[in-house]
Amino acid sequence: MHIYIHIPFCKQACYYCDFHFSTSLLLKQPMVEAICQEIRLQKLYLQNPIIDTVYFGGGTPSLLAENDLAQIMDTLHQTFSIKSDAEITMEANPDDLSWEKVAALQKLGINRLSVGIQSFNEGHLQKMNRAHNAHEAENCVKIAQDAGIQNITIDLIYAIPSNDHQILYSDIQKAISLNLNHISAYCLTIEPQTVFGKWAKQGKIKHIDDEYAAEQFTILTQGLQQHGFEQYEISNFARHQQYSKHNTSYWKQEEYLGIGPSAHSFNGYSRQYNIANNAKYIQHIQQNNIPATVEVLSIADQVNEYLLTGLRTIWGCQVSYLDAILGESFLQKQAKSLVQLQAIEHIAIQNQVIKLTEKGKLFADRIASDLFLD
Repeated sequence: MHIYIHIPFCKQACYYCDFHFSTSLLLKQPMVEAICQEIRLQKLYLQNPIIDTVYFGGGTPSLLAENDLAQIMDTLHQTFSIKSDAEITMEANPDDLSWEKVAALQKLGINRLSVGIQSFNEGHLQKMNRAHNAHEAENCVKIAQDAGIQNITIDLIYAIPSNDHQILYSDIQKAISLNLNHISAYCLTIEPQTVFGKWAKQGKIKHIDDEYAAEQFTILTQGLQQHGFEQYEISNFARHQQYSKHNTSYWKQEEYLGIGPSAHSFNGYSRQYNIANNAKYIQHIQQNNIPATVEVLSIADQVNEYLLTGLRTIWGCQVSYLDAILGESFLQKQAKSLVQLQAIEHIAIQNQVIKLTEKGKLFADRIASDLFLD
């Protein structure tokens, strides 16, 4: 089983980000206390209390002080049984990672870092309003490695508008030179409620060009694969099968508990979504109420979610699993769409597993939607 903890604070707003966060730290201490209380209140949500992974996301969890993290970790250990070899990940920004900070995180049990580098290019970092600079982007990984954490992944963003692809080539080479075993790379998207979204509406910036994004995706995947990285999910690359255990659990439809404002939970047959408002979240938790909206998943929902996540991975979608949810043959029910997608070489079906082809990876979400049940 798996636990996600959302820390909803950031130093400043990145212009592309539409996650729930606040740049004010006034509610930090009551938020930590509320998160600990929700952990206790949610003790029985997961059928199995033995925890395989814990993931601190956000926001920027690395903004929390050592005593804040210790309070949360102590509560987790008091409430659940966390495996001795559990993967415990923390998202961090480069400007937060000193040798002392990393050593403190290790002491608390954090054994994996997910560092939001996004780019090693100074101009691109400024364009996105990132809090760190190009030197910190590179140096923070070396600091973490020197301090003893070897299980490190970095985030990169591609399709940032540029005159050519040279910055992306440089970012890939810099990432490879850091001797990492995992890299996540995401296409820049312009969401309506972000600064970029407002600028796009005002005509100050253009929406991302699909052809340019596809070219960058191809450059990225080929560049990483040439250096021993396996693309085990559309946006995730690993050497030596150093997959993210936590994120893989989402794609394989395993149960997880989400703690904190805006956090999601999944128990196999329903999802629930915590309120995305810090003050209201704290108020509800202080009254021992979990401020969540519960959505019971229909058969179509369960099939569609599996298609959306499973097709993005090297494991694909097991036909037997789809049949078990559906209560009938998925291949027969969606035969027309499956035949069409095979004809244009977007999917392949082998050994009762539906997988994307290399060509199909460019259209992963569209392909999944073509196979959705109404």
